Amino acid sequence: MTILQEEDNVTVAGTRRSWRIGTRGSLLALTQSGTIRDALIAAGHEAELVIVKTVGDESSEPVRELGVGVFTSALREELAAGTIDIAVHSYKDLPTASDPRFTIAAVPPREDPRDALVARDGLVLGELPAGSKVGTSAPRRAAQLLALGLGLEIMPLRGNLDTRLRKVADGELDAVIVARAGLARIDRLDAVTEALEPVQMLPAPAQGALAVECRSDDSMLIETLSQLDDAPTRAAVVAERGLLAELEAGCTAPVGALGEVVESIDDDGRIFDELSLRGCAAAVDGSDVLRASVVGSPDDAAELGRALARELLELGARELLTTEPEGSPAQAVNPPATDFTHPSPMENSRS
Repeated sequence: MTILQEEDNVTVAGTRRSWRIGTRGSLLALTQSGTIRDALIAAGHEAELVIVKTVGDESSEPVRELGVGVFTSALREELAAGTIDIAVHSYKDLPTASDPRFTIAAVPPREDPRDALVARDGLVLGELPAGSKVGTSAPRRAAQLLALGLGLEIMPLRGNLDTRLRKVADGELDAVIVARAGLARIDRLDAVTEALEPVQMLPAPAQGALAVECRSDDSMLIETLSQLDDAPTRAAVVAERGLLAELEAGCTAPVGALGEVVESIDDDGRIFDELSLRGCAAAVDGSDVLRASVVGSPDDAAELGRALARELLELGARELLTTEPEGSPAQAVNPPATDFTHPSPMENSRS
């Protein structure tokens, strides 16, 4: 646990008050926000969680219809109104466009960003028989899974993590694919039968990372929270979201990205940090996946992401992301693959 330096947090009357941390009410969201609360308390600050209901939690409408930011806008509204001091988001749910009212004061160390398979009988992906029913909430996962050509039947999926795991335990599905980070945070890694390597499935941009946000005019709180920031995680996430923004794709688009800060050695034997970034754009039916990679300085993370996106665009990513081919094999044989009536970018969505 990162320890913060203690600073005064007092009311006008001079008494100490609690930092109010806004969070969604699911187990995963509460667990994520609880880590920030615990870090503040460990530093000697008072902090408490405040549950905020979002449209995404209360509506059964498709996420694409509800719009980008459906899981984060309510938290931001409360933050702007001053009813909470801090908002903790799953970073991948935030719109890529910045809002000057708010500052992401900290991006804590990231959980393992890979996707995870939870399958019956302890099976790994390559052991699932053709025709097995695999549930996933994300077109990104479905597209990359179909591209592997394993003959699996992809089923739309929504609900919190326990609901999704139960569908496998009850035999409704043969497997589900979820974010490994979510399972780690609620102590359910025992359910994972395989962590999917990026060569099989690139994760969503910023998957596994948290964004700790506060008002831009609260300089004291920004300074306090900044001590929770992990520079390599921030650089990786900034690059991944730079790619997403340049592609003008939303958080439910079939786009994957993974940045990693790694140590390299120059010709003189000096060690320095490099940011390696991989990205992909896929046809939603899995008929084509474009992949590219780039390496550069962590200080240039945003531009690195944009540059990689431009490379993907030159390869035809725009057409791939905006076209759903008519009469493709996936549509003819496996209609659910492109019929995501309730796609969700989060694992802790509505039950």
